[in-house]
Amino acid sequence: MKLPARVALTLFVAFAMSQSLPAQEKNLVYPVTKTVDQVDDLHGTPVEDSYRWLEDDVRTNPEVASWVESQNKVTFDFLKSIPQREAIQKRMTELWNYEKIGAPFKRGGRYYFSRNDGLQNQNVLFQQETLNSDSSVLLDPNSWSKDGTVALSGTAFSDDGRYVAYGIQDAGSDWNTWRIMEIATNRVLEEELKWVKFSGAEWTPDSRGFFYARYPQPEEGAAFTSLNTNMKVYYHRVGTLQSSDVLVYERPDHPEWGFQLSVSEDGHYLIITVWQGTDDRYRIVVKDLTEPYGLPYELIDNFEHEYSFVGNDSQVLYFKTNVDAPNRRVIAIDLKKPARENWTQVIAETDNAMDGVGIVGNMFVCSYLKDAKTQVKLHSMDGTFVREVEFPGIGTAAGFDGRRKDTETFYSFSGFAVPTTIYKYNMITGESQLYRKSQVKFNPDEYETSQVFYASKDGTKVPMFITHKKGLQLDGNNPVLLYGYGGFNISITPTFSVSRVTWMEMGGVLAVANIRGGGEYGERWHKAGTKQNKQNVFDDFIAAAEWLIANKYTSPKKLAIQGRSNGGLLVGACMTQRPDLFGACLPGVGVMDMLRFQKFTAGRFWTDDYGSADVAEEFPALLKYSPYHNIKGGVQYPATLITTADTDDRVVPGHSFKFAAQLQASQSGVAPTLIRIETSAGHGAGKPTAKIIEESSDELAFLVKTLGMK
Repeated sequence: MKLPARVALTLFVAFAMSQSLPAQEKNLVYPVTKTVDQVDDLHGTPVEDSYRWLEDDVRTNPEVASWVESQNKVTFDFLKSIPQREAIQKRMTELWNYEKIGAPFKRGGRYYFSRNDGLQNQNVLFQQETLNSDSSVLLDPNSWSKDGTVALSGTAFSDDGRYVAYGIQDAGSDWNTWRIMEIATNRVLEEELKWVKFSGAEWTPDSRGFFYARYPQPEEGAAFTSLNTNMKVYYHRVGTLQSSDVLVYERPDHPEWGFQLSVSEDGHYLIITVWQGTDDRYRIVVKDLTEPYGLPYELIDNFEHEYSFVGNDSQVLYFKTNVDAPNRRVIAIDLKKPARENWTQVIAETDNAMDGVGIVGNMFVCSYLKDAKTQVKLHSMDGTFVREVEFPGIGTAAGFDGRRKDTETFYSFSGFAVPTTIYKYNMITGESQLYRKSQVKFNPDEYETSQVFYASKDGTKVPMFITHKKGLQLDGNNPVLLYGYGGFNISITPTFSVSRVTWMEMGGVLAVANIRGGGEYGERWHKAGTKQNKQNVFDDFIAAAEWLIANKYTSPKKLAIQGRSNGGLLVGACMTQRPDLFGACLPGVGVMDMLRFQKFTAGRFWTDDYGSADVAEEFPALLKYSPYHNIKGGVQYPATLITTADTDDRVVPGHSFKFAAQLQASQSGVAPTLIRIETSAGHGAGKPTAKIIEESSDELAFLVKTLGMK
């Protein structure tokens, strides 16, 4: 569950104040949602769950399907009544319609890159022999379905360049089916690998097959709700059926463990990174691929620290780790002398959090976060600092893909009002050369981004980015959209988004708070927002809202908050704790029932961050902030548009269904409390462009209406 969001019509450029909510909202009639007599005894505390029946899968329970249909009718009737909705969608579509090209990467002697001509539902994967030669389509997911709901979820290229294995994602589900294509002929082989989730493919150096991990086939009708347990690692040989795959590693004694796979670039080792949740604490299992009958063995036999495999020199393995380094460092472990006292430090911890490490051109490419902005430093293989990559301003750089012998790599750079630009980077000289620049139909020079630091409730300094049109008047009358996430060690950095540009074209201000729970300042920052410390996350976000109001950017009735997934939880918790502080709320695919999330699909992994209501000492904190359980009657809640999707098997839609039903039953004010339920879509990944534009336009139209914007 680990991600964030993206009009100028001349008539929208000047915004004025009006009544926060027109009188006709009083006439909104919501569907009657039945209640059930469900009371759970949790550690001696009775907990009501009157809408438990809404947890059922919409595909298998006709009553839930009917509820979804009736809720969508009310919501879309409301959205269609907003005069500006059509114009917003038109402008967003116009902005979205530009060529998008991803950073190229090289595999098996060819270059590959993704491209979208503007409004294609899915990006297309292209190939070319050289950077100057003509390109041709390798994989076009747009041809896989009429409505664009089938997506490419991942690729893995064999070392000899003969094959590509690729994942197919249907309707946004986390379940993937993997296929194999012979690149030279574009021939798709017959075999299909099913029930793959949270795994890629790792080819062996002979290109005859690859390793992958999968779960057992779920019971009939339970694929989108049942817990994911008993993952196993297999080897698949090209040209054979999945039923013939060889079991490589399993731990039936620990059905909750999962496996991430890496084959070292020299093809010598299979590295199995064992995880049991979302926390960066791993065990490491190694298999020597030069010994056909050699068994996998444990290199790290505990879940105390992070060990992220970076690469190797013969039997020496390099890992990014937080052992004795909360901001992370790089260490070397010699497989011939694996005891901890023999580990050596290659790159030391710094004051900034190390976000990622790769090896390209015989150098470590280390990505850091410096106050939530990208910083990239290069080190030689002995750890000696070589140089820092220079970037053109406040933003996020990504890419730097490559192999040990490569002398070039590519990276992308973007900001809140800076469209993605691709650069070619010379590993020898350190020169960045412009490769591709996005041509979006707006002027980035009209916008400015600043970073402020504000004090949270306990005095902690928290960074926040603020982006808007130049010449903003700080008179307290600006519509502001405050975005946050605050969890799972995920950092929210400046990136380009069409929906956000649309919002700013309309005169809106975008604020992004880098609250605790994320990874912006390393392990300590993350842990300060987990389990019994989770209230710090909400306090940070509330403090951001109060700062924006105190500094005259906005006022409560002009302030909207937004977050998705864990960020949906953030919005739900903040609006139930401080309903007076916000004019509108946009909780997307959120975790709203903190007492039962661990009982569905991937929910059990999140106990690392949240804790679990099954644990007596962790239950009180969860009950205190759980959005679903803290909605109270007689309270005037802000205007709320909840968004979710029927095929979300990451955060099951029952969370949002129950939250919406409870909110509608309890709302004492006239502000609308609506839920928008997307069909044939999941948690967000793989969503077609058309659906993204429609949902984003609806959210902005909702803000225009409920914040009283003209």
